[in-house]
Amino acid sequence: MASRAGPGIAAAAVALGVTQLLAAPLGSGADARTAVGSMIIDLTPGAVKEWAIQTFGTHDKLFLTITVLVVILLVAAAAARWEMPRRPIGSAVLALAGVAGAVAVLSRPGGGVVDVLPVLVGAGCGIAVLRLLISRSSPRRRPGRRDALLTLGLTGAGALAGLAGSAWGRRLHSVAPDRQAFTAPPVQVPAPPIPAQVQPAGVDLPTFVTSNDEFYRIDTALSVPQVTRDEWRLRVHGMVDRETTFDMAALAALPVVEKVVTLTCVSNPVGGELISNATWTGYRVRDILAKVDVHPDADMVLSMSTDGFTAGTPVEALTDGRDALLAITMNGQPLPAEHGYPARLVVPGLYGYVSATKWVVDLELTRFDRAQGYWTGLGWSARGPIKTGSRIDVPRDGAEIDRGAVTFGGTAWAQNRGVRNVEVRVDSPAGPGVWQPADLGASYTGDTWRLWSFPWRTTESGLHTITVRATDNTGAVQTEDTAPPPPDGATGWHQVEFSVR
Repeated sequence: MASRAGPGIAAAAVALGVTQLLAAPLGSGADARTAVGSMIIDLTPGAVKEWAIQTFGTHDKLFLTITVLVVILLVAAAAARWEMPRRPIGSAVLALAGVAGAVAVLSRPGGGVVDVLPVLVGAGCGIAVLRLLISRSSPRRRPGRRDALLTLGLTGAGALAGLAGSAWGRRLHSVAPDRQAFTAPPVQVPAPPIPAQVQPAGVDLPTFVTSNDEFYRIDTALSVPQVTRDEWRLRVHGMVDRETTFDMAALAALPVVEKVVTLTCVSNPVGGELISNATWTGYRVRDILAKVDVHPDADMVLSMSTDGFTAGTPVEALTDGRDALLAITMNGQPLPAEHGYPARLVVPGLYGYVSATKWVVDLELTRFDRAQGYWTGLGWSARGPIKTGSRIDVPRDGAEIDRGAVTFGGTAWAQNRGVRNVEVRVDSPAGPGVWQPADLGASYTGDTWRLWSFPWRTTESGLHTITVRATDNTGAVQTEDTAPPPPDGATGWHQVEFSVR
């Protein structure tokens, strides 16, 4: 029965390939692979999701995609071992897999009857391939070279069909042409100029403004939603006097605001890199909400993306002086598709899981005692204010440096409060060091991170440890107490060990 694994893998490859090829002209709603992966994400416990983010970072979706494909192939290979001409157990497994794929497609926002056709046809083709290959083998007939070539050829054909379908779908539905045709409206409320002094000299730190390509990405979208400006609508409803749906033309009547804001993921561990800073332009959320007359007892906005993700944001954070934005550009360019094109939320001072909804299409005014966002339902806290934090970027953990003068450095943040000072302590083989003030890059606003540097000299060889802590503009010192990201953000002082030669 070991030889049956090949027919099972060939059947699965054909089923997946045909499904992907037929789904291409229908759009992402018919993509069963994405639908199944998204369903797995939705059903996975929060602790497992957090493990995946901590382990794989921005590659978590690639890991899930590969895992799903491997599991499908292994299940198909195992099921095929029990397939017989008169006992089609493997075919039944493929049929059940097709039904499961159809259910996953229908469970996604906007999924319809037509969208399930590719996965059902694909499952049928997989069953046909399995039956064909199994019929060519029997206990009295040893598989030959032609059987092996046929199995290999069908596996390759399925893989090519899948690749062709993916490429065709991306080409048909990509928003790239729409982004290229987009001309950003002129800024009416510009951000203050960024002084050169925000970047400390003499140390290799992240740039104050993070490029679009380097900006961190954490979300639940297994495939990036493709929504054009003409298709996009923003429905604002719930506890309001006038439910309103906005399109891009309606937003054009509002002032265009530019802000520099640092975003932070709640999954960012102590010393982690899930934090970035960018210049955003868009429309104040409070100007949008003013058009609908929010009820005074509404205290939460439940925002939803086009793929069904939700986040619950305090109304206060969207209407106060921090100027939360419905952003349409990032660093002077239309939002990248991966970061929410054509529109997303940017809310200073809150972790992204309660505020930074990408591909946003719905704002429901409600209350925290009536509704909850995606991550809050998995055990995370409801409001998510960003905690004061700091990170050492130079030296890296385990680095070796020469004796003499060197400059260390890093970043610190306390969004919506700002960083007042940063202190550094260097412990050496001779004993613990003392806290010393670091040199700070120029302060920009309380909504952005602040870069710091620390000149240091030693003639003492051996293992050293550098520790950093920040103080925000309220006078609160970053806590030493260690806590993991769940349920409301990691805490603790970042430490790095390095050797002096």
